[in-house]
Amino acid sequence: MTTTETIILVTGKAFHLTYYEFASDNPPGANSGIGYETAFCLADAAVSNHVIMASRSVSKGTAALAKSKARKAAGTLSLIELDLTSDVSITAASRLLTGKFGKLDVLVNNAGICEKYSLSETERSTLDRETLRKVFETNTFGTMLLTQALEPLLRNSSDARIINVSSGLGSVALRANQADSSAEYLYDAYRMSKAALNMMSLSYSWHYRDWAKVWAYCPGFVVTNLTGEGDRELRMSAGAESGEFAARGILDLVVGKRDQETGCFVRSDGKAWPW
Repeated sequence: MTTTETIILVTGKAFHLTYYEFASDNPPGANSGIGYETAFCLADAAVSNHVIMASRSVSKGTAALAKSKARKAAGTLSLIELDLTSDVSITAASRLLTGKFGKLDVLVNNAGICEKYSLSETERSTLDRETLRKVFETNTFGTMLLTQALEPLLRNSSDARIINVSSGLGSVALRANQADSSAEYLYDAYRMSKAALNMMSLSYSWHYRDWAKVWAYCPGFVVTNLTGEGDRELRMSAGAESGEFAARGILDLVVGKRDQETGCFVRSDGKAWPW
């Protein structure tokens, strides 16, 4: 592995357990979703791109990696074990990346969990401490701690980019607008964790302004396993975009098509959300 390659790390729903999976004996497969499609899309964008897929589960990550390699991307892919809820795991991953690559050009923070779609509105609006903790541990705490741990590697890049995958549900401005189409969606823990992620994005955009570009990115209404199979089927029937569509939006940020919007909350359709 040479430093002339563009080194990209992707965490994601494709590789981490959703809250749906915490309470299910038959969780959705790991080799699907935005994270998986993003990893392949970025690897396929250039021969010089090397994408590292971060996986909490080695077996599921290995399956996702094998499926990606079978699609024969132009660039290369590899796997690293990473549990965002474990400081030991984050430190170990950082050390491994340092020893093997010595730098990190792009960090895509895409890991995320959410309350179950199958919960009633009352259950989703009366959350317990454990649910709140689980959602924030992955969506906010783990993501921030990973970014901090990888800062030295990012500083070694000549063009560092950090993309924090958020959601329009994390926009405080949209939540304040009772006429907004998303007003009926509860998911308070998810909303709050993504609002915190948005503040993290703004803070890092300021802290890293001299050497890195940082975005909060909304993939839009896409097919995902985030809140379980019932929601996935509902999204498909409602005409949701594919994971590939969301991945192409991330690729635009990586290749410099939206550099003038660094520090913004951008969307996959080329527009931007208010904070």
